[in-house]
Amino acid sequence: MRLSNLADYAVVTMSAAARHCGGGRVSASELAAETRLPAPTVQKVVSKLTAAGLLRSVRGAKGGLQLARPAAAISVADIVEAIEGPIALTACIDENSHMCGLEENCAVRPHWPIVNDALRGALAEIPLTRLARPQPQDTSLAQEEMA
Repeated sequence: MRLSNLADYAVVTMSAAARHCGGGRVSASELAAETRLPAPTVQKVVSKLTAAGLLRSVRGAKGGLQLARPAAAISVADIVEAIEGPIALTACIDENSHMCGLEENCAVRPHWPIVNDALRGALAEIPLTRLARPQPQDTSLAQEEMA
């Protein structure tokens, strides 16, 4: 399984926005500069994240973007679903989709919700605060080099 580029960029953008949450608002152009993503891409992502209720847009001279709720209350699952829709590894999980020719006789289909729930659960356990903090340096390599 691989996230779409847009979902990946949404996680990167939200992580950058979370780093600004103590300092108030941040503009989409500042997020684009910080993440090194193209400004039109950031605008598209911000629009989807705002529509999903993860970001809030404030107009005016002191306007900008801010997290709609605390970073600890936003998960990777929330961000991915804002861009991709419900997390599902197969199309047959959607009751309205009948894209698979094996659907009527598939012995595996009843088990896919378990897999999807496990995947969503794993992503839901990763809060935005975890992604927003700097990654600690791996000191094991430095210690090995010094020995």
